[in-house]
Amino acid sequence: MPSSEQRADKPIQTGRRWVNVLLGSGLVASVVSFLYPAIRYIIPPPVAESTSRSVVAAKVDELKRNSGKVFKFGSKPALLVRTADGTYRAFSAVCTHLNCTVQYREDLHQIWCACHNGLYDLEGRNVSGPPPRPLQMFEVHVQGEDVVVTRSA
Repeated sequence: MPSSEQRADKPIQTGRRWVNVLLGSGLVASVVSFLYPAIRYIIPPPVAESTSRSVVAAKVDELKRNSGKVFKFGSKPALLVRTADGTYRAFSAVCTHLNCTVQYREDLHQIWCACHNGLYDLEGRNVSGPPPRPLQMFEVHVQGEDVVVTRSA
């Protein structure tokens, strides 16, 4: 027959076990609530590439002659250039060297990558610096008041 001391220990042990379970699950929930957002920030969800082959890059009167504009084409940047003679040209704005974003330099009349001073001409060909390949060129059409840029097939 158990003594009164042994009977008194059973309720204390059971109560302590429940307190430990509650404290432990609260601690686990707290850790998860801190780690989950951090992991979601570090590993963002995948962004699907746009299936659209064309985009309105600008309005006709938006760009003055001898100027350029970076715009979003799908999930990557692209560059629209209005040359000194008024024609439009569009390129991928991703440098072929280290994927930096290129920009149009009005003073040079060339496309410039600031990362390693790479230069491209207005045909997209690499002129100087480390870029190994020309920029991808897109088709440009003026439709009413819109300048529409289209990927080649």
